[in-house]
This record gives sequence, C-alpha cells and structure tokens, in this order.
Amino acid sequence: MTLDAALVDASPTARALRALELIQGQPGITADRLGDRLGVTPRAARRYVATLREAGIPIASVSGPAGGYRPGRGLRPPPVVFTPAEALGLVMAVLDGHHDPDDADDPVGSGIGKILRTLPESVAAQAETVRRVAAPVPDSPDARPAPESTATLVRACADGREVRIDYRTEAGRELLLEVQPWAVVVRHSRWYLLCHSLTSDATRAYRIDRIRHVSLLAGTFTPPPDLDPVAALVRHLGEGWDFPVEVVVDASAERVTQCIPTTMGRVEPVTDETCRLVGSTSNPRSYAADLATLPGAFRVERGDEVRDAVRALGERLLAAAG
Repeated sequence: MTLDAALVDASPTARALRALELIQGQPGITADRLGDRLGVTPRAARRYVATLREAGIPIASVSGPAGGYRPGRGLRPPPVVFTPAEALGLVMAVLDGHHDPDDADDPVGSGIGKILRTLPESVAAQAETVRRVAAPVPDSPDARPAPESTATLVRACADGREVRIDYRTEAGRELLLEVQPWAVVVRHSRWYLLCHSLTSDATRAYRIDRIRHVSLLAGTFTPPPDLDPVAALVRHLGEGWDFPVEVVVDASAERVTQCIPTTMGRVEPVTDETCRLVGSTSNPRSYAADLATLPGAFRVERGDEVRDAVRALGERLLAAAG
C-alpha cells in the first residue's frame, strides 16, 4: 500500500480533496488504485468520489479494462501546488537528468504532469509527446538520491542542525553516523553530503544515494566561515583513500593542474619546471592510466601499488606497439 504520510490521520474532507488531486493527476485511475493511495478500501474510495460529485465537482467514470475515474467536462483547472518532494525532485532532475519523466509515481514525473496539464493543449501535446518517447539518461536507480532524504539534509544544512544518518558503504557495510551537515554538493551527477563527522571527528563526504535514513538531532552547529563546499569536496575526494601516492613530474605545476582531474590530489611546485603530485587512490590501475596523460616524464616516489600498476600499464603499451 502506498498510503501518503499526510493521510494517516486525515479527515474525510482531506481524503476527498486528495482523491480529487489523484484523479486530476492520474486520469483513468481505478477505484482499487485510488483506495491504495488513500489508504482505504476501493468501496470507501468510491464514496469519496460520490462526495465530490455531490459537491458539484464533475467526475467521469469509464467501465472496462481501460476504465477508471477522470475529471469531467467543466472542471476548472486547479492552481498548481507542488509537494516538497515534487518541487525538490524537479530541481534535482534538472541538475542530474536521471529521472524518468513519464513515471507518475516518481516526484519528478508527478510534478511534470501537473505542469503539462496547465499548458494550452497545442503546447502540452508536443511536450507530452517528448515526455513519452524520450528515454531517460541510463543510470542505476540505486544512484538516485531520494528527494525526501535530500530535502531533510538540505534543511538541516540551512538550519545548522546535526543529523544521524544510516549509511551503506560501497562494500555493503551498514554505518550509523552522527554528522554536522555543511552542504549538499552535486558533482558529475553524484550528490554528496559534505559534513563534519562527529563519529570520527573528521571532514567527510558521503554519497546521498547511499544514505538510507536521516534523523534530525537536537544539536546545532555553525559551519566554517570560509567554507567553499565545491572546493572542499574536491579536496576530500582526492584524499584519504587506501593507497597514498607521491609523483614527481617534469612539468610546471600550472601545466599539470590543467591536465589531470583535481580528485587525483594536490599539485605542489618544486621548481619552475617540476612539481609534485600528492594524493591517494582506491584503484591503482585507474590512477596509473590517469598518470599516463601527464604532460611530461614522471616518477612514482611513493606508493608501491600505483608503481606496480604503472609498470604493468607500460608493459601492455610496449607489447601493443610490437
């Protein structure tokens, strides 16, 4: 059952109004589906439809497999009112492009549907065609953060409220963490929570799609006054991984900085024509491949795992060259 949380203790009037919203939002909705969304039996859902009709609201019904309830002729379009999840979901969809705009049960699909129903028919028809035939960007649904938990984190950042998060690591470990949420940052279509972890007393960045639950705590905090969330996230993503690395490059720091991802680590000038790259990685093979794009000769001075990966990559390239 997909009962809306706001309807747990709702009055009959509130349920009737919610029934009207569902019929307008999902023309053709059946009594079974309507009852499921309202948290009542199909018979009770039909009573709410009867209540709407008694109030002079035209609701049409069609029998048969393709039947259901639809707004009747003469029903004035209501003001478009978005739920918090729909509003944030639309913003998130614009930022990451990974939601299915044709899914009426998804906050994005529901919100877009409301917008389309307020447009002139000639415009709405074209937009509706695009919505139905355009494929969403392929991605794992598990990488999509839930709008509800994201909204809670955004609000906690704004209010300076500590939170407890139930987090699942990439390896599948379940962690219960208490953090001071500094900012929600989107980078390369991934949503991160940049925070100070009270559990480990350190700056951390957590993937929001791996946060299973968020609870507001009583504690408050003030974020660092000079915080640059994006820069802090980039620095963090280049630090603290399993295998530390130091590489000396025969090229200027400015040139190297322009050629490699910032997540590889920090670049320190040694001379005008040499620099040092200090970072860490959890994937030595991938790091070695990125080192191969450096604009000059380089030497791995620290990091046996990366050194071995560079050697293996070099042997593969030599073999490929015959």
